[in-house]
Amino acid sequence: MKIGFIIYGSLDTLSGGFLYDRMNIDYLRRRGDQVIMFPLPFGSYSRNLADNFSVSLLATLAESPLDVLIEDELNHPSFFLLNRWLKRRAGYPVLSLVHHLRSSEPASRPLNAFYRQIERLYLQTIDGFIVNSATTLRSVEMLLGATRPSVIAHPGHDHLSAGIDRNAVSERCRQPGPLRILFLGNVIPRKGLHTLLAALADIAGEGWRLTVAGSTGVDPSYTRFIRQQAERIGPGRVTVLGTVSQDELVRLLTESHCLAVPSFYEGYGIVFMEAMGFGLPVIAAHCGAVPEIVTDGREGVLVEPGDVASLSSVIERLIRDRRLLETMSLSALTRHQRFPTWSDCGSAIRRFLTEFHLSSGRQP
Repeated sequence: MKIGFIIYGSLDTLSGGFLYDRMNIDYLRRRGDQVIMFPLPFGSYSRNLADNFSVSLLATLAESPLDVLIEDELNHPSFFLLNRWLKRRAGYPVLSLVHHLRSSEPASRPLNAFYRQIERLYLQTIDGFIVNSATTLRSVEMLLGATRPSVIAHPGHDHLSAGIDRNAVSERCRQPGPLRILFLGNVIPRKGLHTLLAALADIAGEGWRLTVAGSTGVDPSYTRFIRQQAERIGPGRVTVLGTVSQDELVRLLTESHCLAVPSFYEGYGIVFMEAMGFGLPVIAAHCGAVPEIVTDGREGVLVEPGDVASLSSVIERLIRDRRLLETMSLSALTRHQRFPTWSDCGSAIRRFLTEFHLSSGRQP
């Protein structure tokens, strides 16, 4: 098949969504499909809306001899109108790969209503959906008010090689010293790092250390706020590393006791699944698709989004009760092996593309 793929920026961007895109594009190419990238520049939401009136973008896409075009749904502001003109000129179907809807994220009521309207108009132009979770599919169908051909292709668990066994996990849990907490994710408000820091500030004593790994350049003003929060807690307790290499990421996952990312919304949360592969129990918010990955009380603990007191209580319990930490850590390691592989994910997507063409009367 000749597949077009639209993203903002570069596939090398470090986030779960771009990892998902990258792993599945690699799979399709290994299977002999030609994947042609159409990268668009990152910009503000309002700037991206202007892409709908780009004559050159429309011509480039309409004249490309594709079998199918896949748009990362992150690009919806650029295509909610343009897709209507594109589908009149191009002979191929347009699919959307949805990680989560922008309108599912926390925002002011007027702004969220605006996002919902733009996304609804965009979804109406799409012939079929590739989604990462049942939660994401439900949110798409609720906003669209209809069903379309779709496939749920769960992310794979085998991107990082842990090389850690149950004995090593148990030994790590029993080591004396502070609870080593890891936050992995871009430093942006949705990931809830400010909530985590507020919860840690309420815990007396020296029983914890936090390491933050993820891009600090996405939202500079928020990053400054986070650094100020960390400074108020005290020196040496919070380490903000920024973006780390894969080798450094593996080291952090191997040496930490637990992962804490209390996001306000996750369409899936690949980082939770990856952490489980290193025997790290997950402390997260009960939102989005997180309950599809983490069973509350077994592989980790889920609290309500923004609940500082509950988050603080959970961490205090793990500081005191290393037996509970060990039990959850081993459960996380066991659960990790039950997730699909990236090959399973890519195969499901490729099968959907093939079946979609056949049902549409087009030969792949």
